[in-house]
Amino acid sequence: MIVGDLLEALAKSEAEPPRLDARKFLRLSGKTWPFIRPVIKHVITLLIAGAVSGVFLAVLGLVALDLFNNKVLVGERLQPVQAVLLGLDESYVTSGAEDEPPVGADERRTVRDRLIVWFGIGGLVILGSIAFLAYYGTWVRHRINQGLRVAMIERAEHLSLKYHSHARVGDAVFRVYQDSAMIVNLVEEAIVGPLVMLYALVVALVMVSLFSPQIGIVCVVVAAPMVWLTVKWTPRIRRRALANRRANSDLTSRLQETFSAIRVVKANRAEGRILSRFNDDSHRALNAAFHLRLEMVLLSALVMTLGGGMVIATEFVLAQWTIEGRDTYLGAAVAAFIGFAIWNLGAFTAAREQIGEAAGTGYGMVRVWCMIQDLFIGLDRAFFLLDLEPEVADPPRPAQFPTPIRQVAWRDVHFAYEDNEVLRGVDLVAEAGTVTAIVGATGSGKSTLMSMLLRLYDPDRGAVEFDGVDARRLRVDDVRANTAIALQKNVLFAGTVADNVGYAAAGKSLADVRAAAHVACADEFIEAMDKGYRAELGERGGKLSTGQRQRLSIARAIVRDTPILILDEPTASLDARTEQRLLERIGEWGRERIVFLITHRLSTIRNADRIAFLEDGRIAEYGTHDELMARPGGRYRAFVEAEAASSEAA
Repeated sequence: MIVGDLLEALAKSEAEPPRLDARKFLRLSGKTWPFIRPVIKHVITLLIAGAVSGVFLAVLGLVALDLFNNKVLVGERLQPVQAVLLGLDESYVTSGAEDEPPVGADERRTVRDRLIVWFGIGGLVILGSIAFLAYYGTWVRHRINQGLRVAMIERAEHLSLKYHSHARVGDAVFRVYQDSAMIVNLVEEAIVGPLVMLYALVVALVMVSLFSPQIGIVCVVVAAPMVWLTVKWTPRIRRRALANRRANSDLTSRLQETFSAIRVVKANRAEGRILSRFNDDSHRALNAAFHLRLEMVLLSALVMTLGGGMVIATEFVLAQWTIEGRDTYLGAAVAAFIGFAIWNLGAFTAAREQIGEAAGTGYGMVRVWCMIQDLFIGLDRAFFLLDLEPEVADPPRPAQFPTPIRQVAWRDVHFAYEDNEVLRGVDLVAEAGTVTAIVGATGSGKSTLMSMLLRLYDPDRGAVEFDGVDARRLRVDDVRANTAIALQKNVLFAGTVADNVGYAAAGKSLADVRAAAHVACADEFIEAMDKGYRAELGERGGKLSTGQRQRLSIARAIVRDTPILILDEPTASLDARTEQRLLERIGEWGRERIVFLITHRLSTIRNADRIAFLEDGRIAEYGTHDELMARPGGRYRAFVEAEAASSEAA
């Protein structure tokens, strides 16, 4: 199995890799600017700090190498600047004569001790600077990530239900939580990191060339096959990166779906099936991650082989020059600071470290290039969500929402989910002070019809009007601020009863919450709880029965005190007595309001002022219960009789 996976990872896929050319790199990078702009000063500060520290450490390293290798170990006399830095007198300073004798053992120990003190001070300063810059950099990067995540959630909230009805929740979660983090890596891996590495590579090559231009040319020549190999390998990295993110997105979706349906799973003894599916998705994600990293490791190994061969060959040449005592290209140019005029132990060590630095930086840039491929694919997935244009949006010049609202009307409304046409020319009018029941078979479009009242969808054709004003001419927030809905799925949150009832009604007092709970017939069981309205409900209101959760959901809609109220199956889980009391109180509360009931329950339907029977995407019949029942062969009458027969059989 492992051998097969390895062979499959090494085989070139026939599918085209994701297109990620220079233009797309620039386009994606440009999209990150609004999120980087608020902290651009901090980003620039980090870049400057990195550049300054790079030069400082490079020069400090050369001076320290010369002091330790040539002055302490060999006994050469100090350059004037070195003596000043260590606080030593002129007896330690070189005269420049070729036959100058070395310093004595006591003087060398003095130089060593002073050097150790400077090492200690420098080490503390460097460690403190590294810790501060690391913390500072983390703060900057996560400020950028926070901005992108918030923007993604905001866009997801404004997308219509048509998008959310077919998109997997887990995929959106993965895009927001994981793919969005790529903007952090963009700053570090694709901007700051490459610039710092390129800067370090240039510094290392310049240092090596100052010792020997020939060695510098060799380093540049060896870099050519590294670049060629990286370019040829890049499509493989991209394919694996995309497959990895898709597999992990599927795994996240599987987790979300599993925990959302945990009651159904347990009730149907489907734990084994769910575990098997999760196991398959988990293995698929693991294999995708393994294959991605395998491609990166293989490329890195080939690049390191080339770089390692160069380091070994150049070290051999440098060792020969050191044995011969050949002049360095620096010559006397730096004799005042460091003793690298000839190839000695210090020069050999310094040049070798710079060559190793150049090779290591080259390998690091290849590694970063691989990470950038995954980074931009993740960033592309994150911006996919931001690039989606909401189908339901505010008009350029919104009209004023009519107040007080007297009428809601659907005028020849057509709507389809992709190829499935749900509404085929609905005409319906509801007046203030009435309760209208929307009745029909499952899938007839009742919930869709009411969703258009909230502008969760807009009609494909026709219009929803408020006092004659097309809803598309109104601000979405104005429409939803004047329309409340109690959903059939009673979604409650961890928190107190009062918090849940007042969830969507900012500024409402506890007295308002109590009044809404009374209308919803929830006040009795709430006050019977230990802490009443301050009682904690637990996750998703798990401490309550289905009927209690339903009444809290109704109270949440009522507390908003809107002129339009929609109740989706409001009494499905209530007993007959509670249902009757609830409908009476809602009728009293809604005397000046427009109330809609979506229901199958006959006892609820009879209490409505008007009944709209929806069939085949149209309002087939409209009237009071008695009027519709009086029609021989009527569609509503047949529906009621079928429901009654079903109830009697049950």
